[in-house]
Amino acid sequence: MTASTWQDRATHCLLPHWPAPGRVRALTTTRRGGVSEPPHDSWNLADHVGDRPDAVGRNRAILCQRLGLDSMPAWLQQVHSNRVVQADALPDDCPADGAWTRSTGTVCAVLTADCLPVLLCDRGGTRVAAVHAGWRGLLAGVIEAAVDALETRGDELLAWLGPAIGPGAFQVGDEVRGAFLGCDPRAGAAFASDRSGYWRADLYELGRQRLASRGVSSVYGGGRCSYTDSSHFYSYRRDGTTGRMASLIWLCEE
Repeated sequence: MTASTWQDRATHCLLPHWPAPGRVRALTTTRRGGVSEPPHDSWNLADHVGDRPDAVGRNRAILCQRLGLDSMPAWLQQVHSNRVVQADALPDDCPADGAWTRSTGTVCAVLTADCLPVLLCDRGGTRVAAVHAGWRGLLAGVIEAAVDALETRGDELLAWLGPAIGPGAFQVGDEVRGAFLGCDPRAGAAFASDRSGYWRADLYELGRQRLASRGVSSVYGGGRCSYTDSSHFYSYRRDGTTGRMASLIWLCEE
């Protein structure tokens, strides 16, 4: 399938604007285009949020059909850790927050509804990774673990930051800011004072800092707020009970 044909089929999806090699496929789904009923309406891809199993199964089948996938993505049991695993032949519900592969056709996937999805590829189009980076995962070093797993110099990697809760909506306490500053004083640039004891945290800036610590400077995306854009994105902080988008990346045949 050519790049233009694949992009035409990726309806109801957000496609990265980045100079990835031609055999790299990457996207984030939106909440549109599926069969789930409120409050999971409509393209919920998570099976752990209280949605009907038959609706989730149908939504996942729609995903594969729409994108022309030969197999189901390698779904993870996300636990806000720094564990990154190889996506090939994963057991069901493998506890991890990142996956990578060098294999053609293996789809790395993470689910989000405010946390930061990070997609990675090398400039040669030989390896890819998907990362689920909430603030706990960022603090634990999940992005660094994913970069290390790819065994590629940072300047040979590209990163794309998908939709996440924006700094205008993400409020955290002193303890969260203090934990980041304890790891790296430069993290202070990602926090703006909101009111006594609270801060507005910028997940995108924290993600860029962690990528930079591994030499990754070619970073794209960022700025699409899941909290404020209710027509396109799920948000746990906004809605509580809600669905999840999927951020996917894989290698196709040349």
